[in-house]
Amino acid sequence: MGDSLFEGLPPPSHQQQNQEAEANDVSKTTKREPSTVPAPPKPALKSALKRPKPVEAKPDPEADGAAEKVAASGKRLRFKTTTDASETQVIEAMKKIASHIKTPTKFSKASKLAIQLIQAGSVKPGTSDHFFAILEAAMSSNTSCTDPSVRADYHALFSAAQDAAECLNKKQKNQLATWTVRAVVANDLFTDDSFVFSKTAGQVRDAIADLPVATKDDDMEEAASLNDKATTTDEYSEREETRSVAEAEENKGESDPFGLDALIPSAVKKDEKVKGKKDTPANVRKGEEEESKRFLKEQREALITCLEIAARRYKTPWCQTVIDILVKHAFDHVGRFTSCQRDAIQKLWASIREQLTRRKQGKSVNGKLDVNGFEWLQQKYAGEKISIRHSVGGSGDRRASQWLG
Repeated sequence: MGDSLFEGLPPPSHQQQNQEAEANDVSKTTKREPSTVPAPPKPALKSALKRPKPVEAKPDPEADGAAEKVAASGKRLRFKTTTDASETQVIEAMKKIASHIKTPTKFSKASKLAIQLIQAGSVKPGTSDHFFAILEAAMSSNTSCTDPSVRADYHALFSAAQDAAECLNKKQKNQLATWTVRAVVANDLFTDDSFVFSKTAGQVRDAIADLPVATKDDDMEEAASLNDKATTTDEYSEREETRSVAEAEENKGESDPFGLDALIPSAVKKDEKVKGKKDTPANVRKGEEEESKRFLKEQREALITCLEIAARRYKTPWCQTVIDILVKHAFDHVGRFTSCQRDAIQKLWASIREQLTRRKQGKSVNGKLDVNGFEWLQQKYAGEKISIRHSVGGSGDRRASQWLG
């Protein structure tokens, strides 16, 4: 063997010269004869991260037009998911909601549909009367708006109704304000949040302070309404109804011998009677006075309901101070209520004041002495048998009084 491993091999420079010469010879032969040199291998595929980004395809107007035609046909593609309902459709929906919202089992679903109409802006001057009919039907339900089963739904409905109040007339706004006290403010007094309870009590105090002083006429109207309720019975009403029907039949032949009244709608006859009298200034002023009296009457009754609900929560310790202030405020402004309501507020304040005196003496609402948490646990576990070995060796001598002191 030689001394070197590379013995007999040409130097690198000479090898490169030979390769360049061979390449030149091949290029000359390709001009005259078909190439017999194999094609170079295809480049290896790069990973997805190293590949160039694909060119975004430009929108095709013809394809878009075809998609719109398919969507218009209503077969498969539907790009428009919401439609604007006409006023007639909204009115029909409101009528259906008003017919179902009286049923307690359907109230939750019906009230949610009414809220959706409010949020969609469907309550307009043209549909406001039908929307007010929904609220009226809700308050005429046999179930009270403070009932635990529907309390949250009433609260949500009449809270959302405030956004549509601007479409109502003056009388409807007054009625909505009264219903709001019953459905929202009164229900807030059932809360377990001390902040909400205190804030709601403040709203009741402000509403009481805004009431005008009750007059003798208010007391007389209240007494008259109570007497009417006491003397009116089912038997009396049936007798009166029978008598009125008989009188109507007797007078029918005298006033309408030819039977023409049956062909004329009663609403038209009524309008003819009040024509020229309805829009007189005196009648307008009288109607406004009656509406104001009715509003004040219902407002006072709603606030009395709030006071009763708050007083029933006096057993809750963190409610007591707020209730003391609220009932004391109502007692200080008792002149803003009618006679029977004044008596109820005075009795309520006497009861609250008695319980307040007990609290100052260290007694609870039930008359027992107040105890702290440690004393309550000491009384509870004083007769309990406790063993350090759990179920083994419990002789009953180890009582809680030994470790509680």
